[in-house]
Amino acid sequence: MKKYFIPILCLVLACITPVTCVVRNIQFKQNCSGYLKQAADANTPELALDCLNKALVYVEKNHLTYGYTSVLWNTEDENLEFWYTNLKACQKELKACLDGTQLEKSNVLMKVRESLTDEGQNGTELTIPDGISRYPYNLPFAILNILSIIVITGIVGEVCLRFADWSTNI
Repeated sequence: MKKYFIPILCLVLACITPVTCVVRNIQFKQNCSGYLKQAADANTPELALDCLNKALVYVEKNHLTYGYTSVLWNTEDENLEFWYTNLKACQKELKACLDGTQLEKSNVLMKVRESLTDEGQNGTELTIPDGISRYPYNLPFAILNILSIIVITGIVGEVCLRFADWSTNI
């Protein structure tokens, strides 16, 4: 049993890392990006502002207001400070238009939608920095995911070799 302790421990750790990434991604969607999508789709400034405020609470609580989500080099599509500043500007615009005319409200809603979304390969997508759900632990998660792939590949390879050896002895 002792000879299997290290491989089993490695397998458990290799499975925990990707599961943790998935859980963090789901939590981000439930507490932030889902609200941003609703704010972009909202038909009234009040509704958009309510959704945007909920997302901003999560962003500020989790310190997603500065830095870059990239691991190797900083690119502007992963700039959290720009993204956060843009969200705050949308919030300010929505607050300012609450007492405006219907035309002003429509214009602000269109502007907010354009600020929160982009046209992607699969249609309209939220403008969110890649890897934000793992921030500020992007580097450790990248390393652990690579190690997980190596461990799982090694274990699968070992199982295949043992199965091949077993099947030739039949």
